[in-house]
Amino acid sequence: MVKLISAFAPAKLNLFLRVVSRRSDGYHDLDSIFVPIAIGDRIALETRPSGGQIVNLRGSFGKLPNDARNLAVLAASDFMTEFAIAAEVLIDLRKSVPSGAGLGGGSSDAATVLRLMSRLFRIDQPDRLARISVKIGADVPFFLDPRPSRVTGIGERIAPIGGIADLALVVAVPPVEVPTAAVFRDLKPRHWSGPASDDDVRAILAGSTSPHLFVNDLAAVATAQWPEIARTKALLNELGARAASMTGSGAGVFAIFASHDEAATAAAEMRRREPATTVFSTTIYHA
Repeated sequence: MVKLISAFAPAKLNLFLRVVSRRSDGYHDLDSIFVPIAIGDRIALETRPSGGQIVNLRGSFGKLPNDARNLAVLAASDFMTEFAIAAEVLIDLRKSVPSGAGLGGGSSDAATVLRLMSRLFRIDQPDRLARISVKIGADVPFFLDPRPSRVTGIGERIAPIGGIADLALVVAVPPVEVPTAAVFRDLKPRHWSGPASDDDVRAILAGSTSPHLFVNDLAAVATAQWPEIARTKALLNELGARAASMTGSGAGVFAIFASHDEAATAAAEMRRREPATTVFSTTIYHA
């Protein structure tokens, strides 16, 4: 029997991204607020009976690979292995989120595939799903239930936060692709700012747009290698942003404006000035 299901895979922003420490396994413990945003990819999943485990990917996904190097394919394969399922899975992926932008597009695709397969195969085991997700990537667990959250550890400790103020956002991604591993490789202890204070978190939730709240400890390393990031941030500030910061390990930059109308106007002007830059006017996504 053929089964078909689809879903939206939202991108995310790191409103702040602070490095707390370096672990013995080489990873870094982080402190961040993740918010899903109303831009993202579309994923449709089709399954058919099979004697083995087969995953095929189609759609529009640019230069991304269509094998297990693509996190959506890896997620489907890992799910079938974990739950001893034999099936043929066809993933239709329609990308809107740029790669290498710090927006979590690949991680969201992977988590969305895991969620869809759980529904298709009627498997309700969130603990096992979380274990699969963290093996795929540090941001994947957040996207299993994408809500505004305080995220710590390497990304596996997720505490949803309620009552966050609405944000009028512009997201701009310059035409460079930033490999996360390269940024963390060059990160030094002098770049670490440690965990955010409770006062800073409360201020963000209440809607404060004071620029000092939106710290990204990876920005100094990323902008040193890709100065286009700093230029993008400067242009957004010039266009009236109340605060602007890099998201994730870059290259995406987000800016907060006083209203959605101001954000839309700034996004249009940004596109006019920087036609090679991908620009979105958006807000927080609520499922």
